[in-house]
Amino acid sequence: MIKNRWLYLMAIPGMLYFIVFKYLPMWGLLIAFQNYQPTLGMLHSKWVGFEHFERFFFDSSFVMLFKNTLILVFYNLVFFFPLPIVMALLLNEVRKEVFKRTIQTIVYIPHFVSWVVVVGISYIFFTTEGGIVNDMLAALGFPKVEFLISSEWFRTMIVSQVVWKETGWGTIIFLAALAGVDQQLYEAATIDGAGRFRQVWHITLPAIRSVIVILFILRLGSFLDTGFEQIFLMLNAMNREVGEVFDTYVYNVGIQQGQFSYSTAVGLFKSLIGLMLVMGANRMAKKFGESGLY
Repeated sequence: MIKNRWLYLMAIPGMLYFIVFKYLPMWGLLIAFQNYQPTLGMLHSKWVGFEHFERFFFDSSFVMLFKNTLILVFYNLVFFFPLPIVMALLLNEVRKEVFKRTIQTIVYIPHFVSWVVVVGISYIFFTTEGGIVNDMLAALGFPKVEFLISSEWFRTMIVSQVVWKETGWGTIIFLAALAGVDQQLYEAATIDGAGRFRQVWHITLPAIRSVIVILFILRLGSFLDTGFEQIFLMLNAMNREVGEVFDTYVYNVGIQQGQFSYSTAVGLFKSLIGLMLVMGANRMAKKFGESGLY
């Protein structure tokens, strides 16, 4: 530690962040097993055990919340997770650095746009009152589509926003992994007569397979996290039946209705599901010969 003291010194801010904002708040999970009253505090509130969990599991909204969350997560895994990999592979094939860096910058920029702005842009494009997309449909003779309030289009809108905003940012790690691939492997493959597709399939993808597995495991850790801000801004009375998820439910019940213990129990349940998925995926990865997350 003395030899590497400057490295440890630089790690202190990150360690303090996790201690203050991640570990210390875990004591608040105790209120999931209490009938928490702010005036009494955690030490004097009445203990009720698993009462809030039983209430949640037998609540009529549990099935709806679980279904909506699973569908959105499944869509994100199927349509969003592979796209950063594909984008990184395509950018890796670009030989002109100026063009490559320009494309990288363009696809990175949406990540720094807040969800409020993204939803605002969606309203400008897809509203029926002056929206660009609906105006084009009307000009072509098609009827206008209620993209923003239709329950049929809600999930498509959510996934499309995630793809547009985060695909470019997700390529960073994969491009870094691709930079470490030995170029002599490509030269040897070229001599053996392998084309670009064969080189990608037999050299590039195996080289970044461990990174893909680790990121997939981390993605499962936030399996039930569908993004509160984005969905909350897109929800309305017409699409709530297919759009209400655990995150928005916790906000509505915990913050707006003041049921702190009940909403904490819901959040704890969601976190435990993520923990079990990470442990299961990590064990599965090791069985297939990968290093896993731990």
